[in-house]
Amino acid sequence: MRSLVEPLMPQGIEPLWWSSPEELQALAPRAEIGWFDLHTKPPVLAAVASAGNLRWLNTAYTGVDWLPLAELERRGVALTCGTGLTATAVAEFAVMTMLAVAKDYPAVVRAQDRGEWLDRPPGTRELAGSKALILGQGAIGRAIDRMLQGFSVETVTVRRRAGEGALGPGEWQARLREFDWIVLALPGTAETRGLIGAAELAAMKPDAVLVNYARADVIDQAALVEALRENRIAAAVLDVTDPEPLPPGHPLWSLDNAHITMHLSGIPTDPSLRRAAERFARNCQAFTTGKPLEAQVDLKLGY
Repeated sequence: MRSLVEPLMPQGIEPLWWSSPEELQALAPRAEIGWFDLHTKPPVLAAVASAGNLRWLNTAYTGVDWLPLAELERRGVALTCGTGLTATAVAEFAVMTMLAVAKDYPAVVRAQDRGEWLDRPPGTRELAGSKALILGQGAIGRAIDRMLQGFSVETVTVRRRAGEGALGPGEWQARLREFDWIVLALPGTAETRGLIGAAELAAMKPDAVLVNYARADVIDQAALVEALRENRIAAAVLDVTDPEPLPPGHPLWSLDNAHITMHLSGIPTDPSLRRAAERFARNCQAFTTGKPLEAQVDLKLGY
């Protein structure tokens, strides 16, 4: 990120650049502002713990459930996250996979691999005229909603408070059987853990497709495997699984109606990295002038 961030840094901030976990650990105690992102989390958590002067921690990750939120709150450390930075890429993945399920595109690819010319499409579902329930109206949920409407999908959203065109937390379960697609775009919190369990899967109609671009623990994965194995729902698209990577021999690999996208949707793209650098620079300016930070996390809510 240095090549993107360095030209944008405002006056009054001394940058301490790191390029290895060891350098991060050595420099963290000096930091008032921290951007400690690594794919492997233990070194990041160690750096956060040792950064006794920290006043603001930034991460480009949208989900922050892996960070010690209560500890940051106790220490008075502000946290900003990557909400919205990869929303377009994640939403495009979600719609791509929904189309792939509708048209059974994997079967088309396998036919090409065999050199077989198909005389009819293997999947005949249409997105147009179908109905999707979208749980979560953050940046990703809103982007998925907008894109699906472009495919003439009727969308109903769920958010923390019911409102015009949106259901509240206690209103969607009784209506599950109405929907062709149940799309998860929720943050990982204590409230969302296990939200889709055996009862919710049983309430879906047999040709429903569950699409998870949220957190793995939003779904009872064992209950989902059983439902897919018994064809009680048509399919599931899982960008997130427990564990990750999914080990060889796991039941989800062998189920034809499980579509695993290996948490690829949120991998940063060049445009999202530029957006991350630009937002960080704006927030650095805001931090030095005492203005509100963009994308600041409510440490009690967890997003």
